[in-house]
Amino acid sequence: MGCDRNCGLIAGAVIGAVLAVFGGILMPVGDMLIEKTIKREVVLEEGTTAFKNWVKTGTTVYRQFWIFDVQNPDEVAKNSSKIKVKQRGPYTYRVRYLAKENITQDPDDYTVSFVQPNGAIFEPSLSVGTEDDNFTVLNLAVAAAPHIYQNTFVQVVLNSLIKKSKSSMFQTRSLRELLWGYKDPFLSLVPYPISTTVGVFYPYNDTVDGVYKVFNGKDNISKVAIIESYKGKRNLSYWPSYCDMINGTEMQPPFHLLLKSRTLRFFSSDICRSIYAVFGSEIDLKGIPVYRFVLPANAFASPFQNPDNHCFCTEKVISNNCALMRKPVYISLPHFLHASPDISEPIEGLNPNEDEHRTYLDVEPITGFTLQFAKRLQVNILVKPARKIEALKSLKRPYIVPILWLNETGTIGDEKAEMFKKQVTGKIKLLGLVEMVLLGIGVVMFVAFMISYCACRSKNGK
Repeated sequence: MGCDRNCGLIAGAVIGAVLAVFGGILMPVGDMLIEKTIKREVVLEEGTTAFKNWVKTGTTVYRQFWIFDVQNPDEVAKNSSKIKVKQRGPYTYRVRYLAKENITQDPDDYTVSFVQPNGAIFEPSLSVGTEDDNFTVLNLAVAAAPHIYQNTFVQVVLNSLIKKSKSSMFQTRSLRELLWGYKDPFLSLVPYPISTTVGVFYPYNDTVDGVYKVFNGKDNISKVAIIESYKGKRNLSYWPSYCDMINGTEMQPPFHLLLKSRTLRFFSSDICRSIYAVFGSEIDLKGIPVYRFVLPANAFASPFQNPDNHCFCTEKVISNNCALMRKPVYISLPHFLHASPDISEPIEGLNPNEDEHRTYLDVEPITGFTLQFAKRLQVNILVKPARKIEALKSLKRPYIVPILWLNETGTIGDEKAEMFKKQVTGKIKLLGLVEMVLLGIGVVMFVAFMISYCACRSKNGK
């Protein structure tokens, strides 16, 4: 009888040990299986989950605009007063709803090339007004003229055309005209062939962005979506030095395991440069744990604060911010958030707010999928005094004039969030639970049966 009892206790201890060992083995094996599945599904090729969502996003993406309506245009033009602005918006458009086109895989270098069609559909129910709403804004062509054409004689000629067209420093334009383009009366009088259509985002609708060529990750998962070239080039031909490089930047967060210390570097065709985001915090998004990456305060800082930006700063008159094109266009965060105080000093009516005006991406750390994002940028124009152009000759200082700011957002839908939890995080949690249960039960069984066995041996020995 004693032997049967002892044998049973030993058998129980052995079973517990086996369960514990199996649970322990399942941890690295399970992680390896998960990683293998993820690596297979995040490659950008036909049939994978990543490819399906990459070709056409399943998330509705909106781009909201707030326009800075100038309240005292005559005062500014005549007396070089502070510019008083009033923010009006949002005016909302649906964007990024078109699938990528001309998708071509190259098996030799593991890349895929494509173009991204552009389109914007106005959403009246999500807007405060219509596309016909009017605003008083800086005259884009007049402000840019002396910056682009610095020769004195040319400026005299341009001044006569500006006067003849009855153009001035400021103008009234509808939302549709300001965003998507209008025939400029001053440029229409220029006697040599130039584009006479002006608009902050002109041309946009019915155009394509690209050709992009990105790595598909088939040979190296860490390279998924990293840009190999853009429009056939690895450099933009805009900036000097390394600022001009786009090779090695990403179209979106990489589809692989992420570390909190990782910096995500992206190329944005909207601003013709690469930009980066750093880990901010862990948050819960519809029951899914995600890492929030945020655009740091020094992303658009002057070279005095961020030396890495030295080759983006091409304008010598304004040294505390960085021009982002050869035209006098400046990109900042909305309401000059984190900008040097002297940039916003000549502008009244701005209220920078970290929560409303920062850019962020919420990335699921297992798959690397972006489940939510908010891209917030402000478009500004540099206008400087110009003695030969009457519309600008009364200015006593340069201004960086805010035109508008935008908020482009996308969030995983409730249905897709539930599907994601079921197919990805749910399975991972279940596997982790099984591992811990097996390990826990096994350890408890082993310890309990061994204690009982030792107690029986001790009792029988007396």
